[in-house]
Amino acid sequence: MIACCLTAFTTSAQNNDELFNKYTDFNLLRTQNNYSKALELGNSIMPDAAKLPEKSRISFYNGMAKAYEETNQPAKAQYLYEKVTVALPDYYVAHLALGHLYLRTVNELANKMNASKGDRAAYEQNKKAYIAAINKTLPHLEKVQACDPYDENLALIKKLYQNSDNATDFNDLDSRLKKLSQHCLDIISER
Repeated sequence: MIACCLTAFTTSAQNNDELFNKYTDFNLLRTQNNYSKALELGNSIMPDAAKLPEKSRISFYNGMAKAYEETNQPAKAQYLYEKVTVALPDYYVAHLALGHLYLRTVNELANKMNASKGDRAAYEQNKKAYIAAINKTLPHLEKVQACDPYDENLALIKKLYQNSDNATDFNDLDSRLKKLSQHCLDIISER
């Protein structure tokens, strides 16, 4: 009985060591900007990602999202960045990436809305989807502006509010930015 338990413990420890080694190799590939190989290795880690310590798992998801983004796979990147922002809402770097991924959808919907101007029903439906996409994008861009303000981002935020005819939330922007700026992370710590 004791031998059986020791064998199970030893096998579990070996599996964890193997997972940690893969995770370390994954991070090395990312730092070398070898995103295609990082994705290949990362996809082999993904089924066991829940076994990583929480902070390592969040860092792994963020690394995979970046690798997907760099290899032009925005939907997969978006899904993982969403996981990161839920787990670490103050990590504004993921909000920056996610906001710009969402912005692609905003721009696509703007084009679709403008192309449908001749059909009132289609235009209204597209406008509704466009405004919903803006509303999904703005919180991420606002977090970035609060933590690392820059003029282009602020201009984009103002334009999106203008395009969505949302004067109420726009008027509260300064107070929201001030509140959001109180908690900002720019690095994911694994400790």
